[in-house]
Amino acid sequence: MSVGRPELLETTGYIVADSEGRVVGRVEGPMYGTEPDVPDALAVRSGFLSRRRRLVPADTIEEIDSHSGVIGLSIGRDAVLSFL
Repeated sequence: MSVGRPELLETTGYIVADSEGRVVGRVEGPMYGTEPDVPDALAVRSGFLSRRRRLVPADTIEEIDSHSGVIGLSIGRDAVLSFL
């Protein structure tokens, strides 16, 4: 099940969990690439005071639970790319 990319606009502050239920981090905001108004990925901060961020592509998001504020991924935490 894939998530619609416009839904990523409303996920700032959500917690991201990998396929095993481990926390990856908290969403900082959407990231744009191919189209200016449609996000392709999410920028996720992995720690409270950490500068480390991870890039979560929209294709790896399995579901978004708006009631609990959790995004479930279809991949493991180690497979998520990190960037500065």
